[in-house]
Amino acid sequence: MSWHATVLTLFPEMFPGPLGTSLIGKARDKNLWSLDVRDIREHGLGKHRSVDDTPAGGGPGMVMRADVACAAIDAARTSNPDAPTIYLSPRGVPLTQARVHDLKDAPGAILLCGRFEGLDERAIQAWNLEEISIGDFVLAGGEIAAMALIEAVVRLIPGALGDAASPADESFSQGLLEYPQYTRPQSFEGRDIPAVLTSGNHAEIAKWRVAQAEKLTKSRRPDLWALFEKNKP
Repeated sequence: MSWHATVLTLFPEMFPGPLGTSLIGKARDKNLWSLDVRDIREHGLGKHRSVDDTPAGGGPGMVMRADVACAAIDAARTSNPDAPTIYLSPRGVPLTQARVHDLKDAPGAILLCGRFEGLDERAIQAWNLEEISIGDFVLAGGEIAAMALIEAVVRLIPGALGDAASPADESFSQGLLEYPQYTRPQSFEGRDIPAVLTSGNHAEIAKWRVAQAEKLTKSRRPDLWALFEKNKP
């Protein structure tokens, strides 16, 4: 059974977007994963299909109504009841490669894309939504975040990438950032490919790559380095 993503959004025309191109799009064509995009406004209220209202207590903007959002979630859960339901939110838990691996092993995911000032908290609590963030910044909505999550998961599905070994060497897979990559020409702008990479000595190449990954992680992501050091056997 393929991995199934259900996206709940006010802007279904944004999909599949980049998810329909390159290896991710080809994986969809091969039925390795599927995409169901649903318009939240189908569950809106009244003549104008209203989905939001003013914030309780005052303040700027509008808030997505709990009854509308939960009706959309209920409809999505009917077709994929065992999939985790995720609300893409800047206040959510940061998305990690480990969580991406877990999601890959699930039957799919139901992704609620927020808009306005956010979602009524009662919907999050009552429907036990998992809040996930893709970074410490704010977007106009959750659609781009949903695309990022879906692509991250699909890349791990067997057969989605040309080289099955690729995901194992990438950043975060071993707790480190990925080592630098090089290709021809041998010399560019006065900079040569490191000699070890053209030496043919695979043991030395492996050692160099580990050292470079550790160096990059230590300098750029001290948080990851501290965790890597802590988890060393």
